[in-house]
Amino acid sequence: MAETATSSPIKPAAQAGVGSTPVGRRLIDLPWWFIGIVLVILWAAVGILTRPNFNEAFQWIKVGIVTTLVTSITAYLLAIILGLVTGLGRMSHNVVIRNIARLYVELVRGIPMLVLIFFIAFVGVPAGIDLLHSLGEWFGSIGFTPFANVLAGLENQAVPMLARAIIALAVTYGAFLAEVFRAGIQSIGRGQMEAARSLGMGYGQAMRFVILPQAIRNVLPALGNDFVSMVKDSSLVSVLAVRDMTQIARLYAGSTFRFREAYVTLAVLYLTMTVILSLGVAAIERRLRKHE
Repeated sequence: MAETATSSPIKPAAQAGVGSTPVGRRLIDLPWWFIGIVLVILWAAVGILTRPNFNEAFQWIKVGIVTTLVTSITAYLLAIILGLVTGLGRMSHNVVIRNIARLYVELVRGIPMLVLIFFIAFVGVPAGIDLLHSLGEWFGSIGFTPFANVLAGLENQAVPMLARAIIALAVTYGAFLAEVFRAGIQSIGRGQMEAARSLGMGYGQAMRFVILPQAIRNVLPALGNDFVSMVKDSSLVSVLAVRDMTQIARLYAGSTFRFREAYVTLAVLYLTMTVILSLGVAAIERRLRKHE
């Protein structure tokens, strides 16, 4: 009788994959992409500290960090307010309000951001000043002379380019955040609104005390990611001669012809800022998942 061959339950060492051991699984799960980014930042930091040309470029460009952060934070706060109002308008039962909100969103989403920045800075702001002048004349005609004089004294040249850049970024990102808020509100079940209305709340009270707190909690990670994008897109305001990091890097490179030092330093500064902000967003997401 022939002896039946049996397969061994033990795999040969050559067939065992790297991920079959605990150490191998840990190696696979390591965030190698993040380690690579950290190494790039460390390499650039060593170059800035040890090489005079890179250090000089850094000393120039770091002056614009404050302007970049102030522009990004101020514009984003305004964009959140504008986006929340527009998002609520997109869900309004009023046909006029709903269509005005939709028109704003579609217009902004259909025009490149750089074009919008130019348009708002050089067309929108002067048009707004002219409108205020018209209001001043109307107030003067009905007897509100002091208020009319204030509006009539406004000049287009008095609005700095930094303010125009902040307005442009806020208007642009307000349309994007409107869709984020709308999606967050729609993610809340209809039963929440019905339960709030059954308790005697009006639509505004139910939205304020029941729906919006839950919706904002749901969209916090998306809001954080959009703020990271805002910091990067704030580099576009350099076209208005706002002295942010990008504008200063351009001026330094143009005056010294050290393009490599200027733009490597600029890229690493933006990379460092966005990585730190992304880690903060990830921490918020983990905290929200932990509570859930």
